[in-house]
Amino acid sequence: MTFEFENRGTRRSVLRTAAAGLAALSLGSRAQPAWPAKPVTVVVPFPAGGGTDAFARPLSAQFAKLTGKQLIIDNRGGAGGTLGASIAARAQPDGYTLFMGAVHHAIAPAMYPKLDYDLEKDFVPLALIANVPQVLVVNPKNISGDFKDFLAQLRAKPARFNYGSAGAGTSHHLAGELFKQQTKTFITHIPYRGAGPALQDLISGNVDMMFDGLGSSAAHIKGGRIKALMVSGARRNPAFPDVPCAAELGFPEYTVTTWYGMWAPKGTPADVQARIVEDLRKAAASDELKTIWASNGAEFGNLTPAQFGGFVSAEVKRWAAVVKASGAKLD
Repeated sequence: MTFEFENRGTRRSVLRTAAAGLAALSLGSRAQPAWPAKPVTVVVPFPAGGGTDAFARPLSAQFAKLTGKQLIIDNRGGAGGTLGASIAARAQPDGYTLFMGAVHHAIAPAMYPKLDYDLEKDFVPLALIANVPQVLVVNPKNISGDFKDFLAQLRAKPARFNYGSAGAGTSHHLAGELFKQQTKTFITHIPYRGAGPALQDLISGNVDMMFDGLGSSAAHIKGGRIKALMVSGARRNPAFPDVPCAAELGFPEYTVTTWYGMWAPKGTPADVQARIVEDLRKAAASDELKTIWASNGAEFGNLTPAQFGGFVSAEVKRWAAVVKASGAKLD
């Protein structure tokens, strides 16, 4: 009898201990709310109005619809986009600070030998957000005619014209250097702190042309404020079917695309990364974003995080070779 009583008492004690443990786990679970429990900040390393903004802001609006939490765009321009990247790399890796960079950040290691961050080591790749061709756009008051007329003007008046870029070492800059190499012309490079300010000066006529991502130029082309003379690559863009491509104009090797991607600081929990990727894919699948991407001549990069990481590594190597061959330097 005594043994049975003690056994029952021991059993009750074990059950009480187990219940207390389950309660503690439940409290702990409530103490760690599912992501996102608060607004998420996305560091955009260029001033407002550039190509990155053209995709980051509609993405932010769709994200808010999906999650009920705001996606705050934090524009941090400077140093060809590397200043914002440096800030994002040092952010707390908790999923509440993300980084939306671009092809410029694959170019930066070859142009900035003393970067205080490493794109491939200090960040984890999440998604290729948009991929758009580069487009040659001009101020129609400064440059008249079609592409052939434009090329004739460049060759007749060496050093007469200039082109704006989002900054030294950006894809805008190197697209211009490649164009000069392949057309055997000379155009003065004018670097800005982002594509937005460069575009405004192009529209006002302070610079003659830009080699821009189609995403940031699209609305201005449609509005007649600037004129598109050529898209890079081997085919015309469906959003601008009247603009000839580089291959049909006699420059089949002129292929430059501007892409935009999303990263998180290294150390961001794997489950949070997975949730972010899931929400980005859901946003990209929405009718609203499909329409916006199409109107900007863009495609959503349907890559896994690992595939995106491999794509970035290949781009870093590719642009290092371009920088070396062109002799491009920081102005």
